[in-house]
Amino acid sequence: MVLLICWLVGCKPVDDPSLFPEYHSSNARPEADMPIVPSNPERNLLWGDLHIHTSLSTDAFVMGVRAMPDDAYHFAKGGEIAHAAKYGIRISEPLDFAAVTDHSEYLGVVRAQDPDLPLSRRSLRDRLLNDGPLLFTYAWLRTMLGFDPKVGQVPGGEEMMADAWREIIASAERNYDPGRFTTFIGYEWSSMPDKNNLHRNVIYRGSEVPDQPFSSTMSQDPEDLWTALENQRARGMANLAIPHNGNVSNGLMYGDKTFSSEDMNSDYAERRMRNEPISEIFQIKGTSETHPELSPDDEFADFEIFDTLMSGKIRQAKAKGGYSRDALRLGIEMDHREGFNPYRFGVIGSSDSHNASTPVEEDNFTGKLPLLDGSAGIRLGKSVVLPLQYQLSRRWGAAGLAAVWATSNTREAIFDAMRRKETYATSGPRISVRFFGGWNYPADLVQHEQRIPLAEENGVPMGGDLPPLQGDAPSFAVWASKDPRSGNLDRIQIIKGWVDDEGRSQERIYNVALSDGRIADETTGQVPPVGNTVDVENATYTNDIGDGQLWAVWQDPDFEPEQSAFYYARVLEIPTPRWSTYDAVKLGEEPIEPTSIQERAVTSAIWYRPPSTTITQAPML
Repeated sequence: MVLLICWLVGCKPVDDPSLFPEYHSSNARPEADMPIVPSNPERNLLWGDLHIHTSLSTDAFVMGVRAMPDDAYHFAKGGEIAHAAKYGIRISEPLDFAAVTDHSEYLGVVRAQDPDLPLSRRSLRDRLLNDGPLLFTYAWLRTMLGFDPKVGQVPGGEEMMADAWREIIASAERNYDPGRFTTFIGYEWSSMPDKNNLHRNVIYRGSEVPDQPFSSTMSQDPEDLWTALENQRARGMANLAIPHNGNVSNGLMYGDKTFSSEDMNSDYAERRMRNEPISEIFQIKGTSETHPELSPDDEFADFEIFDTLMSGKIRQAKAKGGYSRDALRLGIEMDHREGFNPYRFGVIGSSDSHNASTPVEEDNFTGKLPLLDGSAGIRLGKSVVLPLQYQLSRRWGAAGLAAVWATSNTREAIFDAMRRKETYATSGPRISVRFFGGWNYPADLVQHEQRIPLAEENGVPMGGDLPPLQGDAPSFAVWASKDPRSGNLDRIQIIKGWVDDEGRSQERIYNVALSDGRIADETTGQVPPVGNTVDVENATYTNDIGDGQLWAVWQDPDFEPEQSAFYYARVLEIPTPRWSTYDAVKLGEEPIEPTSIQERAVTSAIWYRPPSTTITQAPML
């Protein structure tokens, strides 16, 4: 019987090139020589990751991670570090800013006590190189089934957590180099009511931080987190919280009730926007922009959808209440009906890597949690024997990044940009996007040498509110440039949401700039596909299609001055190979679907309110 099982599933280790070359500190790539970013009143585009875990997070340590916060910042600055499977990992181009946001629950306790775990007795690399899929799966099951989330409840745990928090603070201070590289002190508040994800990352503006993070062991209610943050701000600790993974909140992240199932009111709306001015919508565990169920007319909605609740029994999450576009629509509905909007937030992306890294490049993807996806063999189900429905990491994506328009590369400037929502999210590539809304923009604004001052004189950037009505319809100026390391651009779209005369929100997508001279159909608005140059067998593509830059000045043709509305821009690349296609080529296996994807950038919205209403901004305490 053993021989039969070995013949069926393999007792020999998988030949996995992704595990090589092995990491050696003696020849590891050093950090990049990062130039000073000059101060710029028109703002610099800065790239970062505000969602990185290290071995101080319980789940990361249990699944093989031993890297510390200094390693995460070394990686972000372009240096090479050791993956948990002991091969070298690095990013192609350094980031401008980063934050280590380890889980506040039992922070650092498991690392400090080093319990008897499968990956403590033998390393992940040893198991992958020397065990066949059957033995590796046995270790996988022992780790997953034997994991107790309360493993951190041990004598002396409070001091262990305090030591870990001090190390996070010290590492951020050591690695902060104003003008060149910015670090933020932060943590993740990991509320999981009934196994539904309501996590928030907390980010501090400066060095003034509390003696300990607020943990979901203290409360799972976001309003209690806000109270803690408000009390800290009253003591001079500027901060904000960033919701993430609404896609696996089972509809609770952006619902129409409070955590305690009460009706929302203006105080709740103001508190939410004061504490949570931005949301993370792209990361490894899927996109949270929109879902095909919510946007059936959006041909690009089915992008890196991960809607599976991972804790306990495998089940599908509710789409309604889990995605940012739907939240923006609900917000303007509530504003129309009740006079307040709890969902006037901007957007960013970040990785949620648990290996002290930012693995957002499709051709350089090294996974989120090493035991679950730390090699090509694990990711494609060749090194582990599990039913397909339990191979969840096959549906994870190489995403995302936070893009911020800030006057300088400093904590204060980047934090303030997040506060005013002059931010956007990408699925990984560094697509440059600017988006302004105003009244009576000239058709040649984008080509004007003084386009930024002119756009701001008569309007607002992404994240802002349109000035009072000054014309027949608002105009929007948008321009985008490709990532030099990625695919050309397919198109720029403007997504509009509005409230109709019956108080229901609607949405429509306008293709405002198209590559290769394509023109939208005058009747249907449909656009011919840009094409696809991906060679699946070799995981390659060419930039023979698409454009390097696109731009438009667009005026809303369907504007009604008495209808509340929001507008945001989405920029799509041409199809390029997905990480799983690169992995399949490495392993000599058939690739899984989809073999190619269209990477993208999504900006923060610009809002319009009718003259009969008054915008109420939450005080920035």
